[in-house]
Amino acid sequence: MDTMNKVAWSLRPDQPDPMTKKLETPVSYRGRIKYNAQTAQAYQKVDLRKHASEMRLIDRAFKFVPPGASVLDAPCGGGRVALHLARHGYKVSAADLSDAMIAIAKETMSQNQVNCPVEKQDVENLTYADRSFDAIVCFRLFHHFPDAAIRERVIKELCRVAGRFVVLSYFSPLSVTSVKRSIAKALGGKRPQKHATSLREIAGYFGQSGFRLVKNFARVPILHTLHLAVFERTDAKA
Repeated sequence: MDTMNKVAWSLRPDQPDPMTKKLETPVSYRGRIKYNAQTAQAYQKVDLRKHASEMRLIDRAFKFVPPGASVLDAPCGGGRVALHLARHGYKVSAADLSDAMIAIAKETMSQNQVNCPVEKQDVENLTYADRSFDAIVCFRLFHHFPDAAIRERVIKELCRVAGRFVVLSYFSPLSVTSVKRSIAKALGGKRPQKHATSLREIAGYFGQSGFRLVKNFARVPILHTLHLAVFERTDAKA
């Protein structure tokens, strides 16, 4: 990685938004990492080119979500996506399971003078009422889920709280990166901590909750594993 393009998040309005957190333990076993202040701050280092590419992906997906819509960013990590969307006119709320990340996200919003509430929430058991937000974005979390049970459970919960849209990132198995990981695993390598999931599987879970696929985006088709899919409630009123 080019070290000239990797900087620490300074919380200034003219700096890029922070990276979202990465989970390293299968959440199916409730073994989620809760960052302390030091490790959470370390995750706020961001590659500028990667950040710009991912925010362009967010912008492509949110062309389907009307400006001014209420959006929940969960998990929000240090507030990177939430801040970006707030700057684009959305009414954003943020939530995360990590107290350390919540503290960073709150400081991010305060320093940037953005009105965005940040609170502690578990994507498996959100405390919000049904259809509380026009849209929910769940970015760079889903690929940490190791089995179908938790994937289905989380999607069901996101759909319950979303009034119209759910924007979900995932790792596609149809990519160079995913194929390399599969080969390494087959050859007896270390068990991967990042899990690819087919769009067909994901769309099936959304279908069970009354959502349809609107559009699927790839950061870089085939070459990069990160995808972002937009789902819409079938009974939503335009």
